[in-house]
Amino acid sequence: MSRIGDLLQQVTKLDAALGADLGREVKALEQRRPFGLNFERHQPETVELPGRSVRRGDKVRVLPARGSSVRPDHRLWLVRRVADGVAQLVELGAEEPEVITHAVDDLVVTAEFRDPIYPGLVSTGRVERGGDKPFHTVINGENFHALQALTYTHEGKVDAIYIDPPYNTGARDWKYNNDYVDGEDVYRHSKWLAFMERRLKLAKRLLNPENSVLVVTIDEKEYLRLGLLLQQVFPDARTQMVSAAINGAVVARGNAFGRADEYVYFVYVGEAAPSPLPLGPDWVSGRGVTHRGEIRWDRLIRSGTGTSRSDSPGGFYPIYVDPTGPRIEEIGDPLPAGTSVPPPVDGCVAVLPLRSNGSEGRWQMSARELASRLSQGRVRVGGNSRRGFTIYYLKDGEFRKVVDGLYAVLGRRADGSIITDVIGEHSTSVVPGTQWKVEAHDASHYGSRLLLKVMPDRKFPFPKSLYAVEDALRFFVADKPDAVVLDFFSGSGTTAHAVMRLNKQDGGRRQCISITNNEVGADEQKVLREKGLRPGDPEWERWGICDYITKPRIRAAITGRTPDGDPIKGDYKFTDEFPMADGFEENAEFFTLTYEAPRTVAHHRSFEAIAPLLWLKAGARGRRIDEPTDTFDVAETYGVLFDVDAATPFIESLGADVRLAYVVTDDDRAFQLVCSELPEHIEPVRLYESYLTNFTIGAQE
Repeated sequence: MSRIGDLLQQVTKLDAALGADLGREVKALEQRRPFGLNFERHQPETVELPGRSVRRGDKVRVLPARGSSVRPDHRLWLVRRVADGVAQLVELGAEEPEVITHAVDDLVVTAEFRDPIYPGLVSTGRVERGGDKPFHTVINGENFHALQALTYTHEGKVDAIYIDPPYNTGARDWKYNNDYVDGEDVYRHSKWLAFMERRLKLAKRLLNPENSVLVVTIDEKEYLRLGLLLQQVFPDARTQMVSAAINGAVVARGNAFGRADEYVYFVYVGEAAPSPLPLGPDWVSGRGVTHRGEIRWDRLIRSGTGTSRSDSPGGFYPIYVDPTGPRIEEIGDPLPAGTSVPPPVDGCVAVLPLRSNGSEGRWQMSARELASRLSQGRVRVGGNSRRGFTIYYLKDGEFRKVVDGLYAVLGRRADGSIITDVIGEHSTSVVPGTQWKVEAHDASHYGSRLLLKVMPDRKFPFPKSLYAVEDALRFFVADKPDAVVLDFFSGSGTTAHAVMRLNKQDGGRRQCISITNNEVGADEQKVLREKGLRPGDPEWERWGICDYITKPRIRAAITGRTPDGDPIKGDYKFTDEFPMADGFEENAEFFTLTYEAPRTVAHHRSFEAIAPLLWLKAGARGRRIDEPTDTFDVAETYGVLFDVDAATPFIESLGADVRLAYVVTDDDRAFQLVCSELPEHIEPVRLYESYLTNFTIGAQE
């Protein structure tokens, strides 16, 4: 509605009566709020692109002078022309636009999210230890635009998305339109929802509609709004929320309960569902299982309500125990009213349901039902003849765990009761409940402290536990060894690290796409500005999250060495324990998002920038075709035909692993002729028509 308000103001300036009439109608519509989540959908965000050269037709902002503490000017200007390092600018959105000239060095190109963008990627390094395995990729750029880029390469192909978005705590933890959103902003919640909605809609396009999952972590500040937003964006999916303990030391909340957990939303798309997995005793907590992961035997004597003999006279009968076993030899009939002495049985001790205070109680079930359970191994004798025997049994829920295979039967005791193993010591599988209190998920020990082992001289606020992310993903990709996993709030790179762990455990070839910007922390920004630095300067950019944290962490995880070249100290824990210095047999490449001009793309002058997208679309495996040729080039998984006259030798060169054939041509007939000759398993893609159409249409959605 804020956007409608802006438009109404413009209309009112031109025609006051029309503006008033429209205002009344809008107000009436506002009163008809549907049930569900309603929020102000603010004007599309803007993002600054430091380092991008200023071109005619660009939108720009004027930067404060170096070293200045003056608040930035957020007005947008249109570049009319550029000459000799000076640009002529006209103010955008003003009733009487101002026209100025300004040095190009003091301008920063700005993109609005309503504008079409034509993305490219430039490689900033790679690490290779994984042979022919697919590459994990890290994209440094605005995540909304990076998600738009992935609609060209991965629409409907992503198996799992794991994100840890800004929690909107009121601290300086995220920006909207290049301004930090603080706790005093009256539109704080609606800005956050608008920010999230735009990205979730793109995420929905990327997820495999037949079987995929979206995992979102959040705390109490926005979990209610997020839940409604997820239901609105994914109306056909099933959504479930888990409460996960992440901190043994409670985080104080002033005059409220301290926080020790966070919430994890799982959005099941299509046929997605968590797979049963072998889980340790931490996972199987609460009713029915002791802290050691053993099956629970309950006392047969009734407790709670209705415990007296008079409540169920048929439940007062003797159980005859042979003390040499001990084992149950016989189950007697209910004793007549007024009788408390059972008839004797040679060599046996009669056990009655007597409570600790000596009063008469009753057994949990009839004698006939007990005999049936005794034959199933569900009744057990404890104690001895001197101190007295206690009768135990397995409730239906516990016995179901045996039937379902959660507990394996290892044998039988002398009394005939079944002996089961302990959870965590066998390979049976289970889907856990929605309360996760798992030691491995402690964010202090296995997030912050683990990250300090990987990069001893670098800190990142509130990293996730590596094993918490690993576990959450495992439920959905354990049976997908080639899964594509995406994290577009990748932060320190925990998700990519977790995917590499999963691959090592089962020999998988999963790949992770990590998206993050190179934002510098608020405190560091102040120091850098005082030094006369600003975004785009190399000395500024080196402290950004992508260059300083994400890329070094992923490189260190693969190589097993810190950024200083020292072997990482310590071992990985839990599911797969091994020295961190061993690293992983994985490949990764790092990219920075670029913004291309559609005209240069159409005229075949931006192939180098688009080349990584073609490689990603083909699976990010093997050699990349980075430069055009006069005829064609074929890599392991794709080929590019630059000259349709070379179609015949091109098609003959396509190997069995090739899955995509890019054809560079403006001639639709020529493209169709090439398509007709391609093998059925190869998908034809027309360049640059498919690329330009994808992003032109995407900007209109």
